[in-house]
Amino acid sequence: MRTSSFRRLGLIRPLALACGLAFAGGAAQAAPDAKLLAAAQKAQPAVIEHLKEMVLIESGGTQIDGLLKMADLLEKRLHALGFKTERRKATSGTGADILIGTLKGTGKRKIMLQGHMDTVYLPGILATQPFKIEGNRVYGPGIIDDKGGLECMLMSLQILKDAGWRDYDTLTVMVNPDEEAGSQGSGEIIAALGDQQDYALSFEFTADSSILKGEPLTMGTAGIAEPKMEVKGRASHAGNAPDEGRNALYELSHQMLQTKDLAKDIPGVTLNWTNASASGPFNQIPAKATATGDVRITKPGADKLLEAAVQQKIKSGRLIPDTETTFTLVTNRPPFVANEKGRALAAKAQAIYKEIDRELGLTPMVGGGTDAAYAARSGRAVVLESLGFGGWGAHAKDEYVAVDTIVPRLYLVTRLLTEIGKQ
Repeated sequence: MRTSSFRRLGLIRPLALACGLAFAGGAAQAAPDAKLLAAAQKAQPAVIEHLKEMVLIESGGTQIDGLLKMADLLEKRLHALGFKTERRKATSGTGADILIGTLKGTGKRKIMLQGHMDTVYLPGILATQPFKIEGNRVYGPGIIDDKGGLECMLMSLQILKDAGWRDYDTLTVMVNPDEEAGSQGSGEIIAALGDQQDYALSFEFTADSSILKGEPLTMGTAGIAEPKMEVKGRASHAGNAPDEGRNALYELSHQMLQTKDLAKDIPGVTLNWTNASASGPFNQIPAKATATGDVRITKPGADKLLEAAVQQKIKSGRLIPDTETTFTLVTNRPPFVANEKGRALAAKAQAIYKEIDRELGLTPMVGGGTDAAYAARSGRAVVLESLGFGGWGAHAKDEYVAVDTIVPRLYLVTRLLTEIGKQ
């Protein structure tokens, strides 16, 4: 998940569990599906072995060899499940393969399951962060974000295949190689696939119960945009003739300060300037200065309102005469907000978790973006996010999957798919 640890996502920590239980409507707890639960329990050792196999493939976003090895591994497993597969090149970035698998059934619903094979780690990370098992935790770079999600997806499909489940029109599995870089080379493909589905299940991870009660699903993720401000001034000798120059860095500082709080008056968007630089040697008044930052969008259209407000503020006044300031805002990933049907599906997921005496929380919104937003962009598919295993430490030194979330999550996904198939 790009900036996927809930801490780095800016997790809004409401009463996620309480909020989630409200959707469940107080329905009576049903008995678990004994066969699916037994299959999930039996699968746990194989899940851990598969996690090891994936973790030992270093697949950082720039490691094309590792990404291709991951695609080969996943494709082999999809073939074993009966899927037809195709590979499409990502349209930007490393050009690694997007893996798409399809399987025809005998039911009515078109369902997509999605995850990503790339991690944030640099080559050689396994030398300092090896795969290991300690107590309830299985550690390894990329294990929770998102190799655990991929394993949850594939093992759930294996359990259902073994059970003879075919109650779907088409199952589509989509695994992309560039989520951590913003899915710039795959986002449009995900959106196009999402527009063909009735349901899209996204397998980013959830926090395990030691971090956040309820191992919640995510009902909203922020869109991400990149703001850029550039100022053109005039160079001059900083010692002999500073007044003949037009200091672009001073003007940039002025514009950053007068625009930094504009987002506070626009619901659903934030703006933070995070980097600034100027060109030229230390003894020259800078003729050019640039700032970049971070914009998060939790309400569709709020980014356009922010862009207009910043443009207006820039025009309202300059600090340094004869300077020119330009501002651009490039939205890389749209926001995702679960709709009414999505909330109803989440309530169904809560009822399923209750079957095995676990509570499932719902987190209304997190501050980082995921590919669920692309799948949901057209509004056609019912989308749920964070169906992967529980754990913590994404992008960090001690990334882990919590073993005690493996069986519950496999049960949740298999039961949820069977319920979708009945609709």
